[in-house]
Amino acid sequence: MAIQYLKHGRSAEASSQDAAKVRDVVTAILADVASRGDTAVAELSAKFDNWSPERFRLSEGEIASCVRTLTSGQLDDIKFAQAQVRNFAQAQRESIRDVEIETLPGVVLGHRNMPVDSVACYVPGGKFPLVASAHMGVVTAKVAGVPRIITASPPVGGKPNPAVVAAMHLGGADEIYTFGGVQAIAAMALGTQTIDPVAMVVGPGNAYVAEAKRQLFGRIGIDLIAGPSETLVIADDSVDAELCATDLLGQAEHGFNTPAVLLTNSMQLAKDTIAEVERLLEILPTAGTAGVSWRDYGEVIVADTLEEMVAVADRIASEHVQVMTRDPDYFLQNMKNYGALFLGARTNVAYGDKVIGTNHTLPTGKAARYTGGLWVGKFIKTCTYQKVLTDEASALIGSYCSRLCAIEGMIAHGEQANIRVRRFGNRDVPYGAAVPA
Repeated sequence: MAIQYLKHGRSAEASSQDAAKVRDVVTAILADVASRGDTAVAELSAKFDNWSPERFRLSEGEIASCVRTLTSGQLDDIKFAQAQVRNFAQAQRESIRDVEIETLPGVVLGHRNMPVDSVACYVPGGKFPLVASAHMGVVTAKVAGVPRIITASPPVGGKPNPAVVAAMHLGGADEIYTFGGVQAIAAMALGTQTIDPVAMVVGPGNAYVAEAKRQLFGRIGIDLIAGPSETLVIADDSVDAELCATDLLGQAEHGFNTPAVLLTNSMQLAKDTIAEVERLLEILPTAGTAGVSWRDYGEVIVADTLEEMVAVADRIASEHVQVMTRDPDYFLQNMKNYGALFLGARTNVAYGDKVIGTNHTLPTGKAARYTGGLWVGKFIKTCTYQKVLTDEASALIGSYCSRLCAIEGMIAHGEQANIRVRRFGNRDVPYGAAVPA
């Protein structure tokens, strides 16, 4: 049986046209903040968020006030989630080792793993203030050992969101700002009169935030360019349509442009899931958002074999992949392109988004073909060093280096080697010539 599409989503070409529309807006905002600093940030915040505080950085008293608005149960839940993220990030950190090896007698090479000096962790607001994004950025950066961690999130309902602020604070943020959008990314990345710039910006956001990170990359580091959330449900007839539909709509509510895809080898499950999605949309409180995503970006694909399912899944390269089959480990062993796998019906994407401990900032837009998501290693620079301990080793390496530089015609490079061959190898090498073999 050939691969069949029971439902198609919006074309990649149409989606790319949407992305092109935000580029000029972002470029202008970045230039404005770079030129006018705090004044530009204040004007843009008033324009886009209707938010004009005396200052954007929250004081210790304002942070404490936000924390006090949460119940002890809510605070305990936030702490539990952060503990899971911290535990897994710590295990990842411990897997990253410094290296030092003597590759030849007297030649020592190594690398050190060092945290970046400063990081900004952005937490989006929009339809849903993503409290969990504070855990994913701040806690993970803290475990990596980043000395300065600043955070930003837009106001919600005309004030800082207490749960987001509490999560930032409990995670270990050093500075907390209430502003959002491109102006927030620009202020933290480029710096203003009152905000010292950072070395790296991480965190999800809308299309404008993603485009700002794309344009700033190079001047600063970023985690990745995160577009709309994506989910792929891979299922066979060992599960029912209600589970599949629930997991599809669980991600479709993120926004109006969230791809939610079912890939199955059961035609009956495919048809039943389409019907079940429509039934759930009648009762889902966020159906106004999820329904649009499902209508415009939802897909249902029926394949024949497991091999075909893997091939289709790797082509899609989805951010989230929920696997509910008789042998979910088959996909763990064979799939190559995904942001995160959720294996078996007992787990799901929401667990990963909120609490289980893996990071939810993941590659979208097929970026899973070449990168994974945010993790403790993203905050760490692996920097090499070398030592030559003996005269003999320097002369040996220098002889090879001299000849290799001559092949390239880089005479001054070659002289860096030659002078050491003369001094440490006691050989008479004419200036600008290569050391004879």
